[in-house]
Formats: sequence, C-alpha cells, structure tokens
Amino acid sequence: MKESQEEKEKDQSKSGIVEKIQQLGQGNVPQPPDSNIHVLPVIGQVEGHVQLPAQNKTTKYEHLLPQLIAIEQNPKIEGLVVLLNTVGGDVEAGLAISEMITSLSKPSVSIVLGGGHSIGVPIAVSADYSFITETATMTIHPIRLTGLVIGVPQTFEYMDKMQDRVVNFVTRHSHIDEEKFKELMFAKGNLTRDIGTNVVGQDAVDYGLIDAVGGVKEAMVKLNEMIEAHKGPQEQQVVQ
Repeated sequence: MKESQEEKEKDQSKSGIVEKIQQLGQGNVPQPPDSNIHVLPVIGQVEGHVQLPAQNKTTKYEHLLPQLIAIEQNPKIEGLVVLLNTVGGDVEAGLAISEMITSLSKPSVSIVLGGGHSIGVPIAVSADYSFITETATMTIHPIRLTGLVIGVPQTFEYMDKMQDRVVNFVTRHSHIDEEKFKELMFAKGNLTRDIGTNVVGQDAVDYGLIDAVGGVKEAMVKLNEMIEAHKGPQEQQVVQ
C-alpha cells in the first residue's frame, strides 16, 4: 500500500514536469517572491462581447476587470505594472480596462513591449506613468466597425462619437494635444493599407503620448518611487 502511494506521487510529479515542459518549454519555472506589486498582462487581441477563434491570442476583459477590483481591495498589493503587447481589439472593452486602471487608488505604470496598437494606446496611457521600449511600436488609426453596417448618417455619427471617446481619453491621460493626436490618426501614406501613423519608441515620447523610453528596470524603479510617495500622505493621515 505504501509503495503504491509512493508510485502515485512519483507519477503525479512526472506528469507535472511534463505539463510544465509542454506549456513553458522548461521543467523548472522561476518563482517570484511574495511581492507588493501585481503584474497585469494585456497580450494579443483585446476580446470584447464576441468570442474570438481559439487560435487567436486574446486578453478577455471579463478576466481583467475582477482582477483590478481585487487589486484595489487587497492591502498587500501596493502597485500595478501593466505589460502591453497587443494588436488592439474591441473598443468598449479596451476603454473599460483603461477606465478601471486609471481609477485605481494605487500607483500604476505601463510598459509597451513589442506593440501597443489601436485600443492598446488608451490602455498604455491609463497608468500613472507609461514606458515604451526603444523598438516597440504604437499604431494610431481611426476606429472601424465589423459585421453588418447600416449605410445611414446615424451610423457615421455613432462612429464619430465613439472615436471622440477614444481621443478624449488619450488626450486627458497623456501630454499629447487633441489636434496632434487627430493629425497622427488621420495621416495618409504612413501605413501602406490604412490611414494612421505607426509611432516607434522615442517618437511616442516626443509626441507626448508616452512618458519615457524604458523597460522593466526603469518601470520598477519608478513604481517603487511612486509607492513610497503614496505611502507618505497615508502615514501622515494615520498620525493625525
């Protein structure tokens, strides 16, 4: 009986290692220590009310929104890092995530890695401080509708209002002005098959869209500074 129990434990251990190799390409996965910082990845396509095909890499907004509530409520979490490598996706889902991040009481930083395109732009600027790596890109272009489109003036008014929501959010939470952002959005000739602008690394900072060029190290240094500054006023309130 004892031997069979040991054999079962060995089999479970082996199956666990095989699963790790299949999922992550290695048997030993480095484990982070207990941290006061939560990492929120926004990867692939931001999925909205319609489920995307199984082969698509997606970030489901119904997964992220409860996480953000939990981050706000958890006293052990003192800061948030948002990692972005996204092609964009559903406008309303992206704006919902952006509004949730910007309404957190805890300090947050975002890092654009690889790409933060389309609706990824509002998510990137929703953090208190934003970084972009030197080789990362951000595509700024007008919104689109998929599926059945009714060819009436009201449809175009609806799209215009939705576009204004994106423009207003980005200009409120970054240092770029509305005129410049719209100029980038409606530029011709920059994208071969589309209207808009592809902004790379330092250019995003020069336009005032992103705060600084940097990666993980710079983001962690900045976030820890913000956490310490955030603790100051709270400690003073407790003393008073």
